[in-house]
Amino acid sequence: MLILTLQILVWTAVMAVVLLWPAGTLAYPGAWAFIVLFLIFGFAISFWLYWHNPRLLRERMAAPIQRDQKPWDRLFLSTFIVGFFVWMAFMGRDASRTNFTAVPVWLQAIGGIAVCIGFLGGWLTFRENTFAAPVVKIQEGQKPIDTGVYGIIRHPMYAGAIVYLVGMPLLLSSWRGLAVTPILILGIAWRIVHEEQTLRAELPGYDEYASRVRYRLIPGVW
Repeated sequence: MLILTLQILVWTAVMAVVLLWPAGTLAYPGAWAFIVLFLIFGFAISFWLYWHNPRLLRERMAAPIQRDQKPWDRLFLSTFIVGFFVWMAFMGRDASRTNFTAVPVWLQAIGGIAVCIGFLGGWLTFRENTFAAPVVKIQEGQKPIDTGVYGIIRHPMYAGAIVYLVGMPLLLSSWRGLAVTPILILGIAWRIVHEEQTLRAELPGYDEYASRVRYRLIPGVW
Protein backbone atom coordinates (compact mmCIF):
# COMPACT_ATOMS: atom_id res chain seq x y z
CA MET A 1 0.00 0.00 0.00
CA LEU A 2 2.94 2.32 0.69
CA ILE A 3 4.25 1.84 -2.85
CA LEU A 4 0.80 2.54 -4.27
CA THR A 5 0.51 5.75 -2.24
CA LEU A 6 3.96 6.89 -3.35
CA GLN A 7 3.14 6.21 -7.02
CA ILE A 8 -0.01 8.29 -6.83
CA LEU A 9 1.82 11.14 -5.11
CA VAL A 10 4.64 11.04 -7.65
CA TRP A 11 2.20 11.13 -10.58
CA THR A 12 0.34 14.01 -8.95
CA ALA A 13 3.60 15.91 -8.44
CA VAL A 14 4.54 15.35 -12.09
CA MET A 15 1.15 16.71 -13.20
CA ALA A 16 1.64 19.75 -10.97
CA VAL A 17 5.09 20.51 -12.38
CA VAL A 18 3.97 20.05 -15.98
CA LEU A 19 1.11 22.54 -15.47
CA LEU A 20 2.55 25.09 -13.07
CA TRP A 21 6.08 25.47 -14.39
CA PRO A 22 5.04 26.61 -17.90
CA ALA A 23 2.39 28.84 -16.31
CA GLY A 24 5.17 30.60 -14.40
CA THR A 25 3.16 30.94 -11.20
CA LEU A 26 1.54 28.95 -8.43
CA ALA A 27 -1.54 31.19 -8.64
CA TYR A 28 -3.31 29.01 -11.22
CA PRO A 29 -6.76 28.08 -9.88
CA GLY A 30 -7.68 25.69 -12.68
CA ALA A 31 -4.45 23.74 -12.31
CA TRP A 32 -4.93 23.34 -8.57
CA ALA A 33 -8.52 22.23 -9.10
CA PHE A 34 -7.30 19.61 -11.58
CA ILE A 35 -4.52 18.47 -9.23
CA VAL A 36 -6.98 18.06 -6.36
CA LEU A 37 -9.39 16.06 -8.55
CA PHE A 38 -6.53 13.90 -9.84
CA LEU A 39 -5.39 13.21 -6.29
CA ILE A 40 -8.88 12.43 -4.95
CA PHE A 41 -9.91 10.14 -7.79
CA GLY A 42 -6.45 8.62 -8.04
CA PHE A 43 -6.58 7.54 -4.41
CA ALA A 44 -10.26 6.54 -4.50
CA ILE A 45 -10.03 4.34 -7.60
CA SER A 46 -6.63 2.88 -6.73
CA PHE A 47 -7.64 1.88 -3.22
CA TRP A 48 -10.94 0.50 -4.50
CA LEU A 49 -8.92 -1.69 -6.86
CA TYR A 50 -6.53 -2.58 -4.02
CA TRP A 51 -9.40 -4.09 -2.05
CA HIS A 52 -11.57 -5.45 -4.87
CA ASN A 53 -9.25 -6.34 -7.75
CA PRO A 54 -5.52 -6.30 -6.90
CA ARG A 55 -4.71 -8.15 -10.12
CA LEU A 56 -6.14 -5.35 -12.24
CA LEU A 57 -4.43 -2.77 -10.03
CA ARG A 58 -1.06 -4.37 -10.78
CA GLU A 59 -1.86 -4.19 -14.49
CA ARG A 60 -2.89 -0.53 -14.26
CA MET A 61 0.22 0.44 -12.30
CA ALA A 62 2.57 -1.40 -14.66
CA ALA A 63 4.76 0.34 -17.22
CA PRO A 64 3.00 1.56 -20.38
CA ILE A 65 5.54 -0.34 -22.49
CA GLN A 66 5.44 -4.11 -21.96
CA ARG A 67 7.01 -7.18 -23.52
CA ASP A 68 3.79 -8.88 -24.65
CA GLN A 69 2.20 -5.64 -25.86
CA LYS A 70 1.39 -5.28 -29.55
CA PRO A 71 4.29 -3.45 -31.30
CA TRP A 72 2.03 -0.84 -32.89
CA ASP A 73 0.57 -0.10 -29.46
CA ARG A 74 4.03 0.53 -28.01
CA LEU A 75 4.58 3.19 -30.64
CA PHE A 76 1.10 4.65 -30.16
CA LEU A 77 1.28 4.84 -26.35
CA SER A 78 4.79 6.30 -26.37
CA THR A 79 3.67 9.02 -28.79
CA PHE A 80 0.36 9.65 -27.02
CA ILE A 81 1.94 9.97 -23.55
CA VAL A 82 4.57 12.43 -24.77
CA GLY A 83 1.94 14.37 -26.68
CA PHE A 84 -0.36 14.44 -23.63
CA PHE A 85 2.30 15.99 -21.40
CA VAL A 86 3.29 18.49 -24.08
CA TRP A 87 -0.41 19.38 -24.38
CA MET A 88 -0.67 19.93 -20.63
CA ALA A 89 2.39 22.17 -20.57
CA PHE A 90 1.05 24.10 -23.56
CA MET A 91 -2.25 24.67 -21.76
CA GLY A 92 -0.48 25.97 -18.67
CA ARG A 93 1.47 28.44 -20.78
CA ASP A 94 -1.57 29.41 -22.84
CA ALA A 95 -3.77 30.02 -19.80
CA SER A 96 -1.13 32.27 -18.23
CA ARG A 97 -1.28 34.59 -21.28
CA THR A 98 -4.83 35.58 -20.32
CA ASN A 99 -4.25 35.53 -16.57
CA PHE A 100 -6.24 32.27 -16.40
CA THR A 101 -9.53 34.01 -17.22
CA ALA A 102 -10.07 33.18 -20.91
CA VAL A 103 -12.68 30.53 -20.08
CA PRO A 104 -15.57 31.78 -17.90
CA VAL A 105 -15.68 30.36 -14.37
CA TRP A 106 -19.00 28.60 -14.98
CA LEU A 107 -17.52 26.83 -18.01
CA GLN A 108 -14.42 25.91 -16.02
CA ALA A 109 -16.78 24.32 -13.49
CA ILE A 110 -18.40 22.30 -16.28
CA GLY A 111 -14.91 21.24 -17.32
CA GLY A 112 -14.27 20.05 -13.78
CA ILE A 113 -17.49 18.02 -13.86
CA ALA A 114 -16.41 16.51 -17.19
CA VAL A 115 -13.07 15.49 -15.66
CA CYS A 116 -14.97 13.80 -12.82
CA ILE A 117 -17.17 11.98 -15.35
CA GLY A 118 -14.03 10.79 -17.12
CA PHE A 119 -12.70 9.30 -13.89
CA LEU A 120 -16.12 7.76 -13.22
CA GLY A 121 -16.02 6.12 -16.64
CA GLY A 122 -12.71 4.53 -15.67
CA TRP A 123 -14.13 3.19 -12.42
CA LEU A 124 -17.25 1.79 -14.13
CA THR A 125 -14.94 0.03 -16.58
CA PHE A 126 -12.76 -1.45 -13.83
CA ARG A 127 -15.83 -2.61 -11.91
CA GLU A 128 -16.93 -4.78 -14.84
CA ASN A 129 -13.73 -5.72 -16.63
CA THR A 130 -10.88 -7.36 -14.77
CA PHE A 131 -8.91 -7.47 -18.05
CA ALA A 132 -8.85 -3.67 -18.57
CA ALA A 133 -5.09 -3.45 -18.98
CA PRO A 134 -3.56 -0.14 -20.13
CA VAL A 135 -1.91 -1.85 -23.10
CA VAL A 136 -3.30 -3.86 -26.00
CA LYS A 137 -2.65 -7.54 -25.32
CA ILE A 138 -4.64 -10.73 -24.82
CA GLN A 139 -4.41 -12.00 -21.25
CA GLU A 140 -4.70 -15.51 -19.91
CA GLY A 141 -8.36 -16.30 -19.25
CA GLN A 142 -9.59 -13.14 -20.97
CA LYS A 143 -13.10 -13.15 -22.35
CA PRO A 144 -15.50 -10.54 -23.76
CA ILE A 145 -17.38 -8.57 -21.10
CA ASP A 146 -21.00 -7.64 -21.74
CA THR A 147 -22.22 -6.55 -18.30
CA GLY A 148 -22.73 -3.02 -16.96
CA VAL A 149 -21.52 -0.28 -19.28
CA TYR A 150 -20.18 -2.93 -21.67
CA GLY A 151 -23.78 -3.76 -22.49
CA ILE A 152 -24.20 -0.24 -23.88
CA ILE A 153 -20.91 0.48 -25.68
CA ARG A 154 -17.85 -1.65 -26.37
CA HIS A 155 -15.24 0.83 -25.11
CA PRO A 156 -16.58 2.67 -22.04
CA MET A 157 -13.16 3.65 -20.74
CA TYR A 158 -12.29 5.39 -23.99
CA ALA A 159 -15.65 7.15 -23.87
CA GLY A 160 -14.81 8.42 -20.39
CA ALA A 161 -11.36 9.46 -21.58
CA ILE A 162 -12.88 11.59 -24.34
CA VAL A 163 -15.11 13.41 -21.85
CA TYR A 164 -12.00 13.89 -19.70
CA LEU A 165 -10.02 15.32 -22.63
CA VAL A 166 -12.78 17.84 -23.36
CA GLY A 167 -13.10 18.84 -19.72
CA MET A 168 -9.39 19.36 -19.02
CA PRO A 169 -8.79 22.43 -21.23
CA LEU A 170 -12.02 24.01 -20.01
CA LEU A 171 -11.01 23.52 -16.38
CA LEU A 172 -7.50 24.75 -17.16
CA SER A 173 -8.86 27.82 -19.02
CA SER A 174 -7.23 27.16 -22.37
CA TRP A 175 -9.22 27.56 -25.59
CA ARG A 176 -6.16 26.65 -27.63
CA GLY A 177 -5.83 23.49 -25.59
CA LEU A 178 -9.42 22.65 -26.41
CA ALA A 179 -8.61 23.12 -30.11
CA VAL A 180 -6.03 20.31 -29.78
CA THR A 181 -8.51 17.92 -28.15
CA PRO A 182 -9.94 16.63 -31.48
CA ILE A 183 -6.46 15.43 -32.47
CA LEU A 184 -6.19 13.41 -29.26
CA ILE A 185 -9.69 12.01 -29.82
CA LEU A 186 -8.74 10.94 -33.34
CA GLY A 187 -5.72 9.17 -31.82
CA ILE A 188 -8.01 7.28 -29.44
CA ALA A 189 -10.33 6.36 -32.31
CA TRP A 190 -7.34 5.02 -34.27
CA ARG A 191 -6.33 2.88 -31.31
CA ILE A 192 -9.87 1.55 -30.89
CA VAL A 193 -9.99 0.38 -34.51
CA HIS A 194 -6.64 -1.38 -34.23
CA GLU A 195 -7.42 -2.81 -30.80
CA GLU A 196 -10.63 -4.30 -32.15
CA GLN A 197 -8.72 -5.92 -34.99
CA THR A 198 -6.67 -7.70 -32.33
CA LEU A 199 -9.73 -8.66 -30.29
CA ARG A 200 -11.60 -10.04 -33.31
CA ALA A 201 -8.57 -12.05 -34.41
CA GLU A 202 -7.42 -13.39 -31.03
CA LEU A 203 -10.25 -13.24 -28.47
CA PRO A 204 -12.87 -15.99 -28.88
CA GLY A 205 -16.41 -14.65 -28.72
CA TYR A 206 -15.59 -11.04 -29.46
CA ASP A 207 -17.23 -11.05 -32.89
CA GLU A 208 -20.46 -12.32 -31.34
CA TYR A 209 -20.27 -9.68 -28.60
CA ALA A 210 -19.68 -6.93 -31.20
CA SER A 211 -22.72 -8.08 -33.14
CA ARG A 212 -24.88 -7.64 -30.01
CA VAL A 213 -23.33 -4.37 -28.77
CA ARG A 214 -23.07 -2.48 -32.03
CA TYR A 215 -21.50 0.81 -30.95
CA ARG A 216 -17.95 1.47 -29.85
CA LEU A 217 -18.22 4.87 -28.12
CA ILE A 218 -21.51 6.67 -28.72
CA PRO A 219 -24.81 4.78 -28.98
CA GLY A 220 -26.42 5.41 -32.32
CA VAL A 221 -23.33 7.15 -33.75
CA TRP A 222 -20.14 5.03 -33.70
